[in-house]
Amino acid sequence: MKINLPENAKTILDTIHEAGFEAYVVGGCVRDAVLGRVPGDWDITTNAVPEDIKKLFKRTIDTGIEHGTVTVMMGKEGYEVTTYRIDGKYEDNRHPSEVTFTKNLTEDMKRRDFTINAMAYNEEEGLIDRFGGLEDIELGLIRCVGNPYERFSEDALRIMRAIRFSAQLGYEIEEQTIEAIKELSPTLEKISAERIQVELVKLLLSEHPDKLRQAYEMGITKVILPEFDACMETEQNNIHHAFSVGEHIIQTLLNIRPDRVLRLTMLMHDMGKPVTMTVDEEGVSHFYGHDLKGAEMAKDIFRRLKFDRDTMDKVCNLIKYHDWRFPADAKNVRRAMNKVGVDAFPDFIEVRYADTMAQSDYQREEKIAQIEEISAIYEEIKSRKECVTLKDLAVNGSDLIGKGVTPGKKIGDVLGRMLSDVIDNPEHNSKEYLLEPERLSTFLKDQ
Repeated sequence: MKINLPENAKTILDTIHEAGFEAYVVGGCVRDAVLGRVPGDWDITTNAVPEDIKKLFKRTIDTGIEHGTVTVMMGKEGYEVTTYRIDGKYEDNRHPSEVTFTKNLTEDMKRRDFTINAMAYNEEEGLIDRFGGLEDIELGLIRCVGNPYERFSEDALRIMRAIRFSAQLGYEIEEQTIEAIKELSPTLEKISAERIQVELVKLLLSEHPDKLRQAYEMGITKVILPEFDACMETEQNNIHHAFSVGEHIIQTLLNIRPDRVLRLTMLMHDMGKPVTMTVDEEGVSHFYGHDLKGAEMAKDIFRRLKFDRDTMDKVCNLIKYHDWRFPADAKNVRRAMNKVGVDAFPDFIEVRYADTMAQSDYQREEKIAQIEEISAIYEEIKSRKECVTLKDLAVNGSDLIGKGVTPGKKIGDVLGRMLSDVIDNPEHNSKEYLLEPERLSTFLKDQ
């Protein structure tokens, strides 16, 4: 098998070889190249120690020298070069207490997580596959290198990586690997929130976000996202629904494009349902207020998993309004654009669509037709550049002060009343109309 190496990677390998050392590209880049994908990074492994590498290249950075890693700079691109190593005991389910350099490639590859990530390559020797990585790619399997209990005990984050790779590649997880995950998933508590967040988002943005179901079955979400477990265990006895809350969430993930904000919104949009569920006299389930409760719960999740504030605000806004239904007419769409936010409104429409597609067939055609009508009206409002926010109002605070209105809170109140009038009547958005003396006095009245 031949892999087309980038020129910089070839230069690094050649330089190391000419100095009398072994060197290979290794890990994820080899896996991706075998799969016909374009690798994001080209990592290199060698029996040369960091001091040797630093002598061979003009520009290097000590990015992880205590673990044998030096980054070689080739122009503006960096390539991690790591010495073959054997990891010592893992005392925190994440990092080895010490590493020992070795001259043996096989010993180095034994410490890697999965067989598909334990392959190496150079042009002289071709593909080095000592643990069946190529076979597992052909079988579509995620399998640990060696004993899965040992691999996951060494680094619990590998549990998240297993389900994430399964989702990204559409592979099944090998049975013994599943059993080890089930037993050791509680050790994910020792992994930092930031690491959990990264793996969870990668899973959600994959082509198979429904692998979240298996994460639940293996006990992963019980540790990292217990709110989802509650959803999986909450049935929806309602004519509008065909699934449990959790299964409905999974179906919405499959019905929306792989955008970070949108997928996170669908993951959390109904998390308020288990705690707001009521059952009426006829045995029908209701979830009054689940949108507001869900937005509140999502904030707690975002803080716990150390997400950035911008993502949290965008997602929580969409969760707050995700269940908002209104007549498909221009006035109501303009009001919705004002509440949801002009920039967020297209996402709101996508969320409504995904939510509806994951419900029962009951009135689905009518619901989708209304969403499409709202979308068309939104496009018309945008094309006509109709005012839906204060920044597009023909009048501002300075105009009111010029008319003798005292600066302060009253200015904002007056502008708010003007905007409300203009949203209902776009033709009113002119200074002449809004500042006409008798009309202005109406806006100035306390309401």
